[in-house]
Amino acid sequence: MTTDTAHRYWNTEWQSADASSPWAKAEPWVMEHAATLAPGSRILDLGAGIGRHALALAAMGHQVTALDAAEASVTAIAAAATAKGLTIETHLAPMTDLPFAPASFDHVLSWNVIYHGDEAIVRRTLAEVARVTRPGGSFMATMLSARRVPVEQAKAQGREISRNTWVFEGPGDKVHPHYFCTAPELLALMPGFEVVTLFDRPHDTPGSWHWHLLAERLA
Repeated sequence: MTTDTAHRYWNTEWQSADASSPWAKAEPWVMEHAATLAPGSRILDLGAGIGRHALALAAMGHQVTALDAAEASVTAIAAAATAKGLTIETHLAPMTDLPFAPASFDHVLSWNVIYHGDEAIVRRTLAEVARVTRPGGSFMATMLSARRVPVEQAKAQGREISRNTWVFEGPGDKVHPHYFCTAPELLALMPGFEVVTLFDRPHDTPGSWHWHLLAERLA
């Protein structure tokens, strides 16, 4: 069973998203960390959406590569980069098979992306992130917290299709598989990294619990 299918939903969303979208605003934590990186750092925005972070990071002077499995994403980013006079390399590819050489990046960012699939998808993606991040490089990501499962269950009928992997009825992308985990479960999926920061907090709506992760690639 293929579980990394949420990009089909997001491909439709990205076709109509514009600068007024909530997905167009860069996250402060992402930008704060980017400001600590060496000028011109090689950054991969994994699951780049409409480019809110890729565009902002490129404007800071970093060498940015944006990858997404949704065609509308890379189309939107390429167009926005051209309009802004920015250079961003774009790739249409799955997160489980990154088309880059080992140690290609100083920093990998994946905001609200890697949990779109079952544990096998998550594990394979994190292994790919480890492969393409240079030793000593950094990795920033969000993951869905297990604390959120009861919140989702209160809103819609759901079922666990495999360990920690749920689908929920109704509108939105959660009709596609999503992976929810505890902190120990998340750490167990990341043998190639030393975790620097890990905290669990909601995003814009009450109960929207996400793990926020910053890690360093081990040598």
